[in-house]
Order: sequence, then C-alpha cells, then structure tokens
Amino acid sequence: MPSRPLPRRRTAPLAALLALLALALFGAPAQAQLQLRIGGGAFQPLPIAITDFAGDPSLGGLVSGVVTNNLRRSGYFTPLDKARFPEAPQFDAAPNFEAWRGTGVQGLVTGRVSRDASGRLKVEFRLWDVTAGQQITGQQYATDPANARRTGHLISDAVYTKITGLGPWFDSRIAFVDESGPKENRRKRLMVMDQDGANVRAITSGENAIVAPRYSPATQDIAFMTQATGHPPRVQVINLETGTRQAVGNADSMSASPRFSPDGRRLVMSVQQGGNADIVTMDLASKVQKPITNGMAIDTSPTYAPDGSQIVFESDRGGSQQVYVMGADGSNPRRISFGEGSASQPAWSPRGDLIAFTRQRKGGFAICVMKPDGTGERVLTEGFHNEGPTFAPNGQYVLFFRDPGGQGGGKLYMVDITGKVEQPVPTPSYASDPTWSPLLAGR
Repeated sequence: MPSRPLPRRRTAPLAALLALLALALFGAPAQAQLQLRIGGGAFQPLPIAITDFAGDPSLGGLVSGVVTNNLRRSGYFTPLDKARFPEAPQFDAAPNFEAWRGTGVQGLVTGRVSRDASGRLKVEFRLWDVTAGQQITGQQYATDPANARRTGHLISDAVYTKITGLGPWFDSRIAFVDESGPKENRRKRLMVMDQDGANVRAITSGENAIVAPRYSPATQDIAFMTQATGHPPRVQVINLETGTRQAVGNADSMSASPRFSPDGRRLVMSVQQGGNADIVTMDLASKVQKPITNGMAIDTSPTYAPDGSQIVFESDRGGSQQVYVMGADGSNPRRISFGEGSASQPAWSPRGDLIAFTRQRKGGFAICVMKPDGTGERVLTEGFHNEGPTFAPNGQYVLFFRDPGGQGGGKLYMVDITGKVEQPVPTPSYASDPTWSPLLAGR
C-alpha cells in the first residue's frame, strides 16, 4: 500500500498543534503552545473534528468513520459530533478556520477517496491546526478497494503519532480465544480480528480447546496450547498466511505458555516434568530444546524482553506465585514482584520500559505494571477477575480479559498505562486470552 506525503499548505506561522508535532520531528521548540499531556493530573482529551472524506461517498464515509472511531477509542481525543460541523470543507482548499475555532476543536482532519481508471483507490488526508490556521501534515495512499478500512487505520496512526508523539498501534490485529456454549462445555476457538473488532475470522474449528495464544513479533505465526483426546496438552504453531500447523515439544510431556523470541526463530515455554514445570527454549528450525530452569518449582509464563537479553516468568519457588527476571540463558534469576498477594502472567512491553502482570489479592484481580527491576508498581485496573495482559505495539495500552463469573464469560478490555483510559474491545461472543500483533505495516 504505497503512500507519499501531500504538500503542506502554509497559511499562518507555526504554532499550537505544530509546536507539539515538532517534538517528534525537529526536537523541542522554544515555546510549545499546544501539548497533549498524557498521564498528568489535568489530562483532557484533545477536541478534534474528522470530516466525511470527499469523493467516493460510500468509501469516503467508511474511511473517515474508522478514523473517528479509532481516535475516540484511544481515549486521547474527543471527536466533534457531525451536527456541530460549521462547514463541509473542500479538500483542495483551506478550511474556514474561524468557523472551526468557534466549535472548540484544535485539530481538523479532511480527506478524499477516489478511484483511478483501473479501479484502484487513492486515499488522501490532511491534518490541520485550527488555532494557527496551519496544515500540519498530509499523506496519500494508493491501494486496492478491499484495503479501505485498513487505510483508515493508517491515517489514524498518522494523526495519533503526530499529536501525541507516541508510536502507532491502530494498524494491528488481536488474536483471542472465542468461547461459546454452556459454561461447563465451552467451545474454545482461536480467532483473529482487527484491533477495533472488525474483520473477525476463525482460525481453528473448536474441535480441540485453545489456550494462551501468542503472536510472533516477527512473523505471521501464532503459538498456543491445545489438547487432543488421549494426549497431554501440547504447544502448536500456526501460520496465518498458509494455515499450516505444527506441534512442538515432546509428545509425552505437557508443554504450555509459549512465547516467541523477538526474531521469531525460537519459542520459550513451560514443560511439565513430574510434579514441577521448567522453562525451555526451542529452535523452531531444528526443534532442539534447551532447559533454562531446573528445580522443584513450577516455572511458567516466560516472555522475552524486546531485545532478547532477558526473560520474565512466574514461579512459586518462593512459596507463592511471583514474577522473576533472568538472563535469556537462565542465569541470575531474581524476584521482582513484592507486596500483598500473588503476581502472575507477566508481559514485557515492546518499548522495554514496563512489565504488565496480574496481581491477585483479597479475592480481586488487578492488572498492574512495574519497571523491569520491580520498582514503580501501580494498578491500572482492578476488579473481580482480570487476567491475561498483553501490550499494544506502541506499549501505551494493555489488553486483558475480564470474567464476571457465573454462567457468563469473559470480555476483552484495554487500558492505557496511565490507568485513565479503559475501553471494551468488541468480540462476537465471550472471549479470553488475548494477544496483540505487531504492526502490520510492511508485512
């Protein structure tokens, strides 16, 4: 999906929104007049307007609707209701900035969707600083009409990153366990969807239950645990492009909690040996396994640091479930979770700055984060039963599932790392065990 920048239309000196965007492009300006301060006590979402994209009426509305929904769901923007739009600006002309200022918005997105003679789409957008009367950026994309929604995600990422200075995440997918049927006999299928809940597709049939899927950070593979009748639970890897599946590990022992190395060439997982469980690594090409923990404890849920140098895992070696960090070869294991209750299911942020985990205490389950050395622990959300944290590609959001108990089932939610934004993530039915893909761009 090739793209190229649109020329900037300069109608006023740089100010306001551009001042914030310059932080990412040119270094900090001397006096930034507008800044979206995420995480501060006085944080307020940025008022923004996304107009219906001109050109093709059906696809234009689709693309602008995707952008509007994405920015609203991020929690960092408040899109203006269409009923309050003062005009329908022409894409090739500057908007009526004075009229837009009257609505209170600070940013404005305009766009156009057209088709060439072969039927391919050209999708264009411009981002304007309303306060300064200044175009900030613009881009155009040439693509197949089937990619119209995805173009909306790419535009959302462009707007989000320019205004917040954070990395992109809208152009990504989520894999999860879809649960249907009665509580005592749930069918658990692996499903994949866009991060906003669109384009859901089943990857497995539900004949065998699926548990704990995890995306590869480098390939189109997902690893998960499943159990066939008469066999112990075992890790399998499925390729989303070809549909090919392979079982990994020894057939006579239970393997669980698979996670990929940053380059996608190895798995780290937990293998049960008698009454204990050890962590092993496996080269996916040679299938050679190498144990990196060895003891009487139950070591599980291992996850690589984004640079591959360390592994975070959970273990009961100290008497209760807690989170530990060790070298990628198993060296120097050290406990990093302390405080009341147990800690489990650690997940390392793609930025490397935080580890998310589940803390259980006093009958409640909290999704927490802490630094890799165990300091700075804080609760993002807490309730009856929250589990399974996984980070967005930009490390700014944590996806998890919440099960209220009873005859109901789990639902997916995401919370940002400040704990100020929490949103439900739509799924067709009950859902659990989510895993966030890397960005799709370039894949």
